[in-house]
Amino acid sequence: MTSLGDRTVYDSEVFIISTKRHMKRIIFMCLLIVFSLHLRAEMICDSVKIYFPVARHYLDLRIPANERALSDIVDRLHARQNDSVLRLRKVLVIGAASPEGGIEYNKELSRHRAETLFRFLKMHSTVPDSLLKFRFLGRDWPGLVTLVERDPKVPFHSETLDLLNRMVREADLGMQTNGDQVTQVKQFKRGIPYGYMYRNLFPELRQSNVLLWYERVPAPDVLQKPVTQPTLPEITEQLPTEPEQPDTVTIECKPFYMDINTNMLYDAATVPNIGVEFYLGKNLSIDANWMYGWWSSNRRHRYWRVYGGDLELRWWFGKEAHQKPLTGHHLGAYFQTLTYDFEFGGKGYMGGQPGGSLWDRACFGGGFSYGYSLPIARRLNIDFEIGIGYLGGRYYEYVPRDGCYVWQATKHLNYFGPTKLEVSLVWLIGCDNYNRPKSKETKITNESAGL
Repeated sequence: MTSLGDRTVYDSEVFIISTKRHMKRIIFMCLLIVFSLHLRAEMICDSVKIYFPVARHYLDLRIPANERALSDIVDRLHARQNDSVLRLRKVLVIGAASPEGGIEYNKELSRHRAETLFRFLKMHSTVPDSLLKFRFLGRDWPGLVTLVERDPKVPFHSETLDLLNRMVREADLGMQTNGDQVTQVKQFKRGIPYGYMYRNLFPELRQSNVLLWYERVPAPDVLQKPVTQPTLPEITEQLPTEPEQPDTVTIECKPFYMDINTNMLYDAATVPNIGVEFYLGKNLSIDANWMYGWWSSNRRHRYWRVYGGDLELRWWFGKEAHQKPLTGHHLGAYFQTLTYDFEFGGKGYMGGQPGGSLWDRACFGGGFSYGYSLPIARRLNIDFEIGIGYLGGRYYEYVPRDGCYVWQATKHLNYFGPTKLEVSLVWLIGCDNYNRPKSKETKITNESAGL
């Protein structure tokens, strides 16, 4: 009975050992199958990142990193398209901007930057639209946090990082406004951290990035278009203008902002006038105007004569000015000169010295102005402006008698008060210099990657 019990115990031990060996084999086979499936579905990722100048979205090959990055991604695209075991599965294009500037303006800017990079890739391959996803980051607060974490040289490092993390939380909760977060960062610690980040970290945020995922399968690559080794375009070459999405037209060229304007108040007073304004960057513009009306009726001695001009430096501010140059509120400082001859059958007034040079005949002045440029159409604004300042110079009083002009007195003009009043019709000229509908500004959202 004992031996039988021992045999029973022995047989049980053999069964357990045999079972363990079978389990190990089963587990090993399962792992092998899973590993094989993993190898088959292995994802290979290519990526490229390019950088942009401040407030610009054109492809700038003068930036050394851009030329190297684009050359590398083109080489890899060429190799992938000739690889029979790789299939493109996903494409994610990301556009971003540094935090300065308005929220809607930066969203629009990041969208243009993403489209610029994608159009370059479309020049060298065919990517199915079903694989494409965009993400427009706008103000890239999380990216700035990452850069600050990696850079211990940022002044007041821990305090600055706490402030930026709060900016990220507010952005996630939709608590951002156009300027308050940026203003807080600028004013934090007397602006010392902001100055460092603007010089050293913000350029890294002005970028666009594309990620391409490939699946390793025994099938031909889905990129159907044969690719030949391309040559990168020169900096002056413009990218194709065909849009990536319906109802979206983007002109890829270097932005340029100017306008031609006329003061409708002067026009109504029969004084033809014209002005030209150029945007200088950093919310500054210069505006030059000229007017000329020289009407007379010698028989009745009626004169309505005036000509002159002004030169004004403007600073643009407010939400609209951050979204698009030459729009919204502006402050200015101007210099002006003019001469005149007014007489309506009685006493006449002539500015300057009769018969003298242009300099002698002119009165001079200057002052400060405030205005607001209101968009009314795609390429049209109405600009309202008032200027307060000084106008001075000599003028002569005279009376017409028997076909002659009898001088009465020589006086000096010293006038303080409004010296400029404009309701101007403004025609916007230049690449990217047009008013975008409000509906399109609100449609821009940060699209999920869906990965």
